[in-house]
Amino acid sequence: MQANFFTIHDYPQGTPPRELFELRHATLPELNEDEVRIRNTWLSVDPYMRGRMSGVQTYVAPFELGAPLEGAAVGEVIESRHARFKVGDRVRHMAGWRDVAQLKGEVVEPLPDLEVSEQAFLGVLGMPGMTAWTGLNRIANLREGDNVLVSAAGGAVGSLAVQLAKSRGGTVVGIAGAPDKLEWLDQLGIRAVNYRGKDALRLSADLKAACPDGFDVYFENVGGACLEAALNNLKVGARIAVCGLISRYNDETPDPGPSNLAMLLIQRARMQGFIIFDHWTEYPHFLEEVGPRVARGEIEYEETVEEGLERAPEAFLKLFEGVNRGKMLVRL
Repeated sequence: MQANFFTIHDYPQGTPPRELFELRHATLPELNEDEVRIRNTWLSVDPYMRGRMSGVQTYVAPFELGAPLEGAAVGEVIESRHARFKVGDRVRHMAGWRDVAQLKGEVVEPLPDLEVSEQAFLGVLGMPGMTAWTGLNRIANLREGDNVLVSAAGGAVGSLAVQLAKSRGGTVVGIAGAPDKLEWLDQLGIRAVNYRGKDALRLSADLKAACPDGFDVYFENVGGACLEAALNNLKVGARIAVCGLISRYNDETPDPGPSNLAMLLIQRARMQGFIIFDHWTEYPHFLEEVGPRVARGEIEYEETVEEGLERAPEAFLKLFEGVNRGKMLVRL
């Protein structure tokens, strides 16, 4: 069987160019014992993949030049020599950026039994949703009545974080840029603040106006001016969960750190980064709490979809333009 996949031929500096991504073809070998063959139906593209294109070992190995790129995907088993899986099973795995995946069954998981669309397990009930839940509950120790600030609040992680925070009863403020994202946050009852065209001082003033009492929790997805503005609006004992710093992922040289880092000391605040893979054993707890709420329609989630494997690079690059609402996906 033929399989089509994307690879990269170099480690880019700055924003990756479209020509970095190359679509290749390969003939798959016969299935070995304990292997499955999966026809992918949905692919996920995520900001963390930019770090894997750096050629540097971080918390995850860099992509191998010339090899298939990797990422979360869901699909249907079309051939199996593994006792756990049969033809027709819907599964999730990490062999995305391709149309057909051939894997050891031990790295494949069946989709949970919930009345939701299968692609939800790449977004609101997948890694982004789990990241939002973990950052709030395990890193920031969210409490009833906490005031919460979330940057990139219209994205895949932030859009769930604001809703989970709102259900705890405090004031929730979301930072976003695109008018449709700001409008969507308003409809959810989230106080939306536009960051576009603002330096840290002006954004700080807007956050103060949105929540004069300050924030107990800041869920950080962006960095830069958003982080500086947030530091100026912390309450005593605030907790910051650092999920990502997307504003810097394509920088060619390091930016200076926040000029007001002393606010952590003044407000006796705690700032902690986290990697979701370190917490994946808690996924069943997340799914038990959030899954039924998604199935009942109590949690809203958005998806931005590109059609066809050949559009995967475009979908990925759009993440850094801020055009996606909710989870960015590729439908095959």
